[in-house]
Order: sequence, then structure tokens, then C-alpha cells
Amino acid sequence: MREEIIGDCRLILGDCRETLPLLPRVDAVVTSPPYDGIREYGGNNASDWLDVIEAIAKQLADGGVCVWNVNDQVVNGSESGTSFRQALHAKACGLRIHDTMIYCKEGVTFPDANRYHPAHEYMFVFSKNAPRNFNGIRDWTNKWRGSPMHGTDRLADGSTQRINNHGQLVPEFGLRRSWWPISNPYTGETKGHPAPMPFSMAHDHIATWTARGDTVVDPFLGSGTTGVACVKLGRKFIGIEIEPKYFEIACRRIQAAYDQPDMFVEQPQAKAEQLDMLEEAAV
Repeated sequence: MREEIIGDCRLILGDCRETLPLLPRVDAVVTSPPYDGIREYGGNNASDWLDVIEAIAKQLADGGVCVWNVNDQVVNGSESGTSFRQALHAKACGLRIHDTMIYCKEGVTFPDANRYHPAHEYMFVFSKNAPRNFNGIRDWTNKWRGSPMHGTDRLADGSTQRINNHGQLVPEFGLRRSWWPISNPYTGETKGHPAPMPFSMAHDHIATWTARGDTVVDPFLGSGTTGVACVKLGRKFIGIEIEPKYFEIACRRIQAAYDQPDMFVEQPQAKAEQLDMLEEAAV
């Protein structure tokens, strides 16, 4: 086992199944494990990772969160269902399935003959009891901002009742939904890794579920995107990677994040008007 310390980041070259149980309690896990043999990761992609989920459940601090980004392979016309087995196993280990979020892939996909374009992955959010932090991202302009909030709630018998919002006004910006359109440009600094995690995915989940100074772990470090996001957000980080060539990529990127503070920071974009259907659903 080899370790590198870069700023507040501890990077470990080794097997997470052996290393995770040795770590202290951690505040969050943000990771995307190899799934269903879809990509080649030096031969380390054949597991269903249920043992890793068990270790995460033990190491998470109370109120801690695990973001688990996965997808399923289609075999003989049927999706494997591995992602859902993993989610149910996390629940059996004592974690809550706090949220089931969707990573909407932006870009061209190749359709099968008899199914819609596969353009999504799952982002399961597991938590040990109620999440300690929730810094919800508000990034779309609400058409009805400033007007009184109103709406109805549907009861078990199908009838509706009006919700009393006690004079609250619709906020200027709406809370992001649980489906996130994310682009994943392949840049030179991730060259050599078959499937780098999108920076915005790691960044936005860490910003949402943790506080400054918290410790975040990625047991499948890969190209180091989670570590880069932690550097940018002022979180401590522990990353574990079994494949030496990916470990070297991660070390270089995380060092660069310290050396060039603006290198991985995405430029702010103008907040787009939300679709009318979603705006009306928010009031």
C-alpha cells in the first residue's frame, strides 16, 4: 500500500475493501464504482461491491451521506438490476435510501432497435439517519417569484386539501429537481481513464451534503474528480484507488487543483428560465 498526502487530501493506492475498515468515521462518501463490467478498469470491475457498501455503512458518521453513482448493463435484452440490488443492500445495512436521483447525460447516445436512448445513470443518496447537512442548490429563475405561495396536497382517499403557506412568497430561485442534466467533457487532464466522473456531479453533491471542513471519501478514486472538488470546496478528502495508472492521474490532478486554484472551476452561467410546467408545479 502506498500513500500520498497533498494538502488536505490523503490518497491511498490499495484495495478499498481492505482499506475502508481501517479509516476513522467519515462525513460523506461520493463515488462511482465500476459497474457491471461496462468499462475496463485493469480487471477490477467484476464485483457487485456489496462488501464495500457494508464497510461504508460502518464508517459513515451519524448524519453522513453516501452518493452512489451507478448504472446497469443490458444482457440478453434485460437490464441487470445491479444498481437496485446495491440500493436495497445499503438499506439492509442500516442506511436510508434518502433519495434516488437521476444523472441525465447530455450528448448523443446510440439507440437499440426496440428501446429509448439510454441517457441516464442513477445517483442514489444513502444516509445514516437524517442527513446532517442539506445545502439545497437553487439555480433556476422562478416565473412566479414574489407572489404568494399556494397549492394543494392530495390525501390518501384521492381528495385534495389546500395547503396553508402562512403568507410565504415564492422565492426568486427554485430548488433544483432530483434529475440533473450533466455534461462530461473529456479533457486532457483525465486522459487515460475510461470514464471520469463529471466535475459538476462531484462538486454539487459535496456542496449539498457536507459542510466546510468535513471529510469526504471516494473508495473508487479513479481520475480524482471527487478530490479536486473537495479542494475547491474546502473539504478534507481520502481517496482509494487500486489501479496504479489511475492513481497517478488522480495525484497529478489534485496537485494541480492546489497549484492552479481556478483550473477546474466552471464559469457561472446565466440562470435560465424554467419550463412553464415546472414553474407552475412549484407554486
